[in-house]
Amino acid sequence: MILLQAQHITKEFNAVPVFTNANLIVQDHDRIGLVGPNGVGKSTLIKTIIGDEAADGGQISFANDLTWGYLAQDSGLDTNRTIYAEMLTVFSDLQKMAAQIHSLEHQMGADPTNHDLLSAYDQLSHTFTEKNGYGYEAEIRSVLTGFKFGSDVWDKPIATLSGGEKSRLALAKLLLEKRQLLILDEPTNHLDIDTLTWLEGYLRNYPGALLLVSHDQYFLDKLTTQIVELRADGTTTYTGNYSKYLVEREARSEQAWKAYEHQQAEIAKLEDYIQKNIVRASTTKMAQSRRKKLEKMVRLPKPVGEEKTIHFQFTPDRTSGNDVLRVKDATVGYDAAHPMAGPINVNVDKGDRVGIIGANGVGKSTLLKSILGKIPFLKGEVLFGTGVTVGYYDQEQMILHAEKTVLNEVWDDHPTMPEKDVRSILGSFLFRGDDVLKYVADLSGGKKARLSLVKLALDHDNFLILDEPTNHLDIESKEVLENALQDFAGTILFVSHDRYFINALANHTYVITPAGSTHYLGNYDYYLAKKAEEDALAAENAQQTDQPTAPDKSETQQSFEETKAAQREQRRLEREVAQLEKEIDHLSHQETEVQEAMAAPDVLQDYKKMQELQAQLTALETKRHHAENEWAEKLTALDDNA
Repeated sequence: MILLQAQHITKEFNAVPVFTNANLIVQDHDRIGLVGPNGVGKSTLIKTIIGDEAADGGQISFANDLTWGYLAQDSGLDTNRTIYAEMLTVFSDLQKMAAQIHSLEHQMGADPTNHDLLSAYDQLSHTFTEKNGYGYEAEIRSVLTGFKFGSDVWDKPIATLSGGEKSRLALAKLLLEKRQLLILDEPTNHLDIDTLTWLEGYLRNYPGALLLVSHDQYFLDKLTTQIVELRADGTTTYTGNYSKYLVEREARSEQAWKAYEHQQAEIAKLEDYIQKNIVRASTTKMAQSRRKKLEKMVRLPKPVGEEKTIHFQFTPDRTSGNDVLRVKDATVGYDAAHPMAGPINVNVDKGDRVGIIGANGVGKSTLLKSILGKIPFLKGEVLFGTGVTVGYYDQEQMILHAEKTVLNEVWDDHPTMPEKDVRSILGSFLFRGDDVLKYVADLSGGKKARLSLVKLALDHDNFLILDEPTNHLDIESKEVLENALQDFAGTILFVSHDRYFINALANHTYVITPAGSTHYLGNYDYYLAKKAEEDALAAENAQQTDQPTAPDKSETQQSFEETKAAQREQRRLEREVAQLEKEIDHLSHQETEVQEAMAAPDVLQDYKKMQELQAQLTALETKRHHAENEWAEKLTALDDNA
């Protein structure tokens, strides 16, 4: 059943179109991601659909009796209530029903033979049970816990919460309402990785339809089965999640350009023939026939080029030594009596891309500031290697000066640089024309992020320390940043909750908890796989501890058995390393074969075949990366065991 249909929607501001011909259909149980560059009007389209803003053209219709929920920018919470009391308002009908049931029980006690009372009680009890009347408070507790509101804060007044906490609570309340259609605009803001993972699991089992606007590609990949891309000239619908959308969009673009160029070549050929032959008596009829053909030809529109996006590189002025950073037994925080996390040990070598993850408030940003000497460690030490020059990206944008213009923010740091060169690099980050004369204080979060990246790129450091660098960036800008960092010849240490970004960049991941740091030799997905193995092993060990223990052995026998066990482990590791090397070679060979197949002329004309081959190539590359990570880990274990 169609829940929502928007047809040919146009939206203008001051008579200038923001977008035109936007179309959207949402059916039962759909999982739709609405994507597009910053400023194209995704949130405006959503607000137009739900009636917060008026459309300047087109039609919008809803199914009869449709219940929908929208995560608004303002939380819509009653700040006079406590956290738990606000959640209870979702179930006010059930609370009234419970009161009626208790009233009927009291009346039946006084009049036990009244059949009308018994009948009303049975009917009401049945309805109460069907609507989860006995379980809704457990559901409230589960959702609050999932959003990191522990039982110790349930009686806390909403008025005392931060903006991020109110946003999380508003989302929790919206989920409990279980509307037929849930519309979420950037629901992943203010959420750490653990909460994001919980939210994905909850939404995968959500009974209604979902319409999501998000810059979190990982989130979109896990939840969506359809992507609607909004551009200034309308919408395009793609089947599949975000990764499939990227492949399909590229294939469609290539096909559209080929068809357009082929037609343009045919048009040029016809026009040339007409021009040369129209005046000749012997060929004029043929020329006239071609002219009619040309006049009747349905011209293909020129495919829309890529939207303007930032383009830049990070280029270090000099190289560092192999040892870049060592953090040894560090404890971070602001109060020695109440430390945030420790002991933390982090090793960063030249060329590494090290990601740091952990729950909100555990001290990830504090760790970076302590490494930089902005906040002293409570314990431990930090050592930088020879020739290391550090560039820092601050998610709070504290390196910017609110009173300066965009131009002066950069020029004051590089006074010998010609103005045209300053304007040129600002232009590559989409600061053009009068944009460079705007004050920093008046910039949006996304523009401040881009300006910070300008300053970072101009410093040409060889070790970049980045605190949430993808915050405020749209998907296209994040992809450009990923590519620039992947091509960077230096070393990177970064904090992020963007799992897609971590997967694209990290070759080491450190998980920070109050108890300290844990190192994983790979990206976020590798960490998840290893964590699952660790959890399974811990569960297995817990079962084994319940079994009766064997009698103690003599020291000689125990030493002999330990030696034999070490030798067996050495042989096992050698076999596994050899097997992984063969697997890596085999996968590399398969990748080459697929790449050669993709270059075949017939495949270049068949975008579906190209899409299939690209999917095969991506799968092979993923397997090879995992095999290489595992090979490196086994090799390290082999050296340690030797």
